[in-house]
Amino acid sequence: MGLESLVLVWWGALVAGAAASVLLEQLLLPKVPRWRRPPGAWLLQLGLWVPCQSAFALSLGRPWLALVLSLVGLMTLVVVSNAKYRSLREPFTVHDFEYFTDAMRHPRLYLPFLRASPPVVVACLLVLAGLWACYYYEPSLYRLHSAGEVIATALLPLLLAGFMLWQGERAHMPVTYSATGDLAALGLLPCLWRYAQELRRPITVKSPYAAVPPISAHPDTLPNLVVVQSESFFDPRGLFPGIRPEVLREFDAIRQEALCHGRLEVPAWGANTIRTEFSFLFGIGPEAQGVHQFQPYRTLARSGLPQLVSLLREAGYRTLCIHPYPASFYGRDELFPLLGFDEFLDIRAFGAGDRAGPYIGDAAVTEKVLALLEDRADQPLFVFAITMENHGPLHLERATPEEEAGFYASSPPPGCGDLTVYLRHLRDADAMIGRLREGLAASDRPGYLCWYGDHVPIMSKVYARLGEPDARTDYFLWSSQPRGELVVRADRLVDELGLVLIDHLARD
Repeated sequence: MGLESLVLVWWGALVAGAAASVLLEQLLLPKVPRWRRPPGAWLLQLGLWVPCQSAFALSLGRPWLALVLSLVGLMTLVVVSNAKYRSLREPFTVHDFEYFTDAMRHPRLYLPFLRASPPVVVACLLVLAGLWACYYYEPSLYRLHSAGEVIATALLPLLLAGFMLWQGERAHMPVTYSATGDLAALGLLPCLWRYAQELRRPITVKSPYAAVPPISAHPDTLPNLVVVQSESFFDPRGLFPGIRPEVLREFDAIRQEALCHGRLEVPAWGANTIRTEFSFLFGIGPEAQGVHQFQPYRTLARSGLPQLVSLLREAGYRTLCIHPYPASFYGRDELFPLLGFDEFLDIRAFGAGDRAGPYIGDAAVTEKVLALLEDRADQPLFVFAITMENHGPLHLERATPEEEAGFYASSPPPGCGDLTVYLRHLRDADAMIGRLREGLAASDRPGYLCWYGDHVPIMSKVYARLGEPDARTDYFLWSSQPRGELVVRADRLVDELGLVLIDHLARD
């Protein structure tokens, strides 16, 4: 093979690979534009693809095998992005790369949601067939040419790719931080690159807690504060009128006594608990977070912004977090001490008998909270409980006919098994409300109970039959010392809720 043939093979594989990458992106949900993209998006597409394929080709000496391996990587992103979009209504973003390692550490939380459509399956088979053919039949260029000749051939396309990447960066294509809209406008690879660019910008976010005055009351007069971020909690009775109202008996009762309650707008659907968690603790909504809204714990939460926990700790509260899952998940074990939590009780504080299904049950978390309130009565406590019992995937659990009879006044349509499983765990969350209410009412120290859901659950088949809810969950704020005021029914944003709690605390 002469040098002319070497150049032809090299450039032919690069051109074919770039074209195949654009075609492969057509399998994405939502659909990306095939040709109608800004010029800067095309420059980024080529500027990212060519170095990736060239790196494989230089290391293996097989340009066509490098093409197929690059497509394997892109295909992986397409499959993962589509699975995420079906479950969470959001495509893959640059923040999601860290979840590949999380999926290996916590496979039950991620892998059951992976599934591929027939076109994706066909594309995977074609890629695998190409991988096999190239591996067995493509000769290595290093057996036909010197390493210097191969490197020299790769140099020009790499220089061109670098120039295109530089020009694509200079284009400064605007992004809206709507992952669906930006993907549809730019394509996958340019969108990933633009979000990575935005992550490198200096943080300019401001917290409303910077303007909150210190709590000046003496610690002996401060009430206990219990905040429960209840996994996937929302009132599903609007989905299907056949659900028995007593499934949420305690929830209905405490709302009649609450200081306020209503629907809660949260920045997550089906998962991404930390988005709601961050907004509650920091009082910052997703719009103000910018590109950090997709994973606020990575950088934004570590930037020293004022927030609820540090405010309460400075007032004399002992601050505790209870989360019956490994504390290392989302890096909470490193982050929460920085926020001002004195103690973090994770799954190691519970036993195997505390499970209710695959996760630690709400009943066990309840007893842990009540024990803390009883054992540490000499100091006001702020307890932030992040429950796990109702975490999906719900379709891996099975409901019994007896449960269905207990939860429904009339049978739901076929295919609603996930809803029955959800109601099983929702009943335990409702019991948790009642137990905490009793415990706080019986305590010598007054207490507040703030309760909210982090997001609605993933129940795709149920929503297909009964209709999809909006993204809002439910909340209430209750005090063990009633003031005789009318209950306020107010729909809120989750980033307002912590500030509402502080406002009521200041009034007392």
